[in-house]
Amino acid sequence: ISNSPTCSSFFCLRTMLANHSVQLFDVRNPDEFLAGRIPDSINIPLGQLEESLKLPPLQFQQQFGVKAPKKEDDDIVFHCRSGKRSLTALEIAHRLGFSKARHYAGGYIDWEEHEKK
Repeated sequence: ISNSPTCSSFFCLRTMLANHSVQLFDVRNPDEFLAGRIPDSINIPLGQLEESLKLPPLQFQQQFGVKAPKKEDDDIVFHCRSGKRSLTALEIAHRLGFSKARHYAGGYIDWEEHEKK
């Protein structure tokens, strides 16, 4: 897996999920998340992302049920429906110091297309 800012392919993300080597954050709205989601993704709506990433680790874990990502982590991936919101999420994360974070450019639309095959 490259260190590029995108984990742009379905296959890249599927491999990371299979290896449990990804912290996958879905930045869509809760209703979209409930309607269908990528397995093991954690829903943090885009509007709440910045404040969520600033939470103390224990509070983050209590709120989302997973360990808080660390700024040096290279396995943070954001996704949304089509890639637009996740790109914004990536900009927020990079600004907050999560410099190795990436996004799944195809989003849930791309994931669903591949899963149907």
